[in-house]
Amino acid sequence: MPEQRPPADLASALRERLRSVIDPELGLDIVELGMVGTIAVSDGRAAIEIALTTAACPLRGQIERDARQAALSLDGIVEVDITMGQLSPEAKAVLMDRARSAAQRDAPATSIPSAARIFGIASGKGGVGKSSVTTNLAVALARAGHVVGVLDADIWGFSIPRLLGVDGPVEAKDKKMVPKSLAVGSGEVRVLSMGFLAEEDTAIMWRGLILSRAVQQFIEDADWSGIDHLLIDLPPGTGDIQMSLARLLPRTELVLVTTPAVAAQNVAARAGDMARRGSIRVAGVVENMSAFTCDHGSTYALFGEGGGQRLADSLGVALLAQIPLDPALAAGGDVGQPVAGGDSPVAGAFSALAGRLIDGSPDPIEMTGCSARLLELLDQAVADG
Repeated sequence: MPEQRPPADLASALRERLRSVIDPELGLDIVELGMVGTIAVSDGRAAIEIALTTAACPLRGQIERDARQAALSLDGIVEVDITMGQLSPEAKAVLMDRARSAAQRDAPATSIPSAARIFGIASGKGGVGKSSVTTNLAVALARAGHVVGVLDADIWGFSIPRLLGVDGPVEAKDKKMVPKSLAVGSGEVRVLSMGFLAEEDTAIMWRGLILSRAVQQFIEDADWSGIDHLLIDLPPGTGDIQMSLARLLPRTELVLVTTPAVAAQNVAARAGDMARRGSIRVAGVVENMSAFTCDHGSTYALFGEGGGQRLADSLGVALLAQIPLDPALAAGGDVGQPVAGGDSPVAGAFSALAGRLIDGSPDPIEMTGCSARLLELLDQAVADG
């Protein structure tokens, strides 16, 4: 006859057994996340309290089922009652702190300095000038004396090499890809792009894991040592590359680019929602193609107005910049001479944007949804950088 353990020992053993139940979104066990409350065992019957980040979590059934199976696998337990509740705001903050720390701890090793700020430049749709914002922001940061890495993660639609006026092929040193270097003022821009590996008119017909692996190589297998900031030009939308970024570089901050039009603002909001779901912090919004000022001094809102501010307000973040509509912006990109390298109102706007990003980031926003990824960004994320 097997030895009978006292209920207290059985309850402790059950709590340890529940460490095998993993939150599907956060990738940590429910005990470590603080989701397991009171456990009582009496006469082979176990009563378990589990608190979710929200009572309506669609993963509720899976977590409850896995917890029940884990409990029944323990000798001495023949019946399980599970009460599903909801974490308090304080407990949610603790949970996210643990999840954020785990993400940073488990992130792949890279040569990116720990003090470097990482900004993903994103948009909900193409055609809003996201890549132009990336290149001109990089030049503005370099003119301020910084060493800026630019990763062209738009694998299908790479355009950074042309916009910055640099070309390949990529060189390697000590089994690491070496980004192309471009001196700008007292600073430097270092660039890595699929455009250094393929002809400009070559169609890259990749998807899924291949896309994610390409971005992973650009991050892990490249020499980013010595940079002060890393700008990542993301493809438009909310696909595989954006989701991979949350895993590979969890300290990334997202800068959302939109135009003044309401339609562009609504689409860009999806990119903000993607960031929330991946626990990526939204640094703020850049409104591109803002008002046009003609030679006579009159100003015209050719693409509407207010889209950037509305998007920022809806996400609870700051409107970082309104970049004027200026034909010189597109013309400079065509010949690899970013307008931010000159002296104009547009260059001034990018300089001001660079200053805002360097000086600090807006307060984090509160999130809603199923897991802690959907519920809140950590206030601690600002302090941890």
